[in-house]
Amino acid sequence: MAEKTDNVVVTSKGTSPSLSSPSSLEAGKFEANHVENHSSQPRLLSDIIIGFSDGLTVPFALTAGMSSLGSARLVLMAGLAELFAGGISMGLGAYLGNKSEIEFYKRERYREEMEVDLYPEREKEEIYEIFAEYEVDREAARAVVESLSLRKQLWVDFMMKFELELMKPNDNRVWVSALTIGFSYMISGIFPMIPYFVMTNATHALFVSIAITAVILITFGVFKSYMVATSRKQIVIGAIETLIVGASAAGVSYGLVLGIDHATRV
Repeated sequence: MAEKTDNVVVTSKGTSPSLSSPSSLEAGKFEANHVENHSSQPRLLSDIIIGFSDGLTVPFALTAGMSSLGSARLVLMAGLAELFAGGISMGLGAYLGNKSEIEFYKRERYREEMEVDLYPEREKEEIYEIFAEYEVDREAARAVVESLSLRKQLWVDFMMKFELELMKPNDNRVWVSALTIGFSYMISGIFPMIPYFVMTNATHALFVSIAITAVILITFGVFKSYMVATSRKQIVIGAIETLIVGASAAGVSYGLVLGIDHATRV
């Protein structure tokens, strides 16, 4: 027998929220529509941001600095040389960095496998200590520890992730990362040089380059911040910060080249 009172159904088994309960309806709606929008390619996004941000600032700073010399052709040649050299350098740097990360992981994993073989009891104690950090008592963790100790590879995987805080790098990402960073650098770096392809006056080309680069920097800053920000305010701040960094790099470069040119003329 059931009696309905104030959105609560009373039954012989106890009380439970009615289907008409606002809280239960909202919870059900949330569970039905809930989608976890986590990025599946965080490293790829990181590589694009690294290459694109450097490509926007370094070639632009160089071309802005060279513009003080007055020759659009000289600026274009120097900018293209830096663009290709910088792209290749960034790509090679990413390749070597990823290779080193893989080699470091393999070395640490070999050492961890040796420790599991030679000092299993000590390694078990380290698992207990890890669980203790998450406020899991020893008795509750015992079954997990014993289960892991029967599977060496999973045991080592656990220790690598939670003790050493090392995630297994993807061997296939070595070249992907290198190409992504290198091409992102060259693609973004070409924007500041577009005016120098069609204009002969370096000063006029510089003003157009500044306008183009400012728009690209703000757009890129919004995109970059959108991927990591939690509010519109952070997106705006991120866009402004990107613009300030690019403008500062260009201003310093322009001033240095102008000062060096003036000093050599004296």
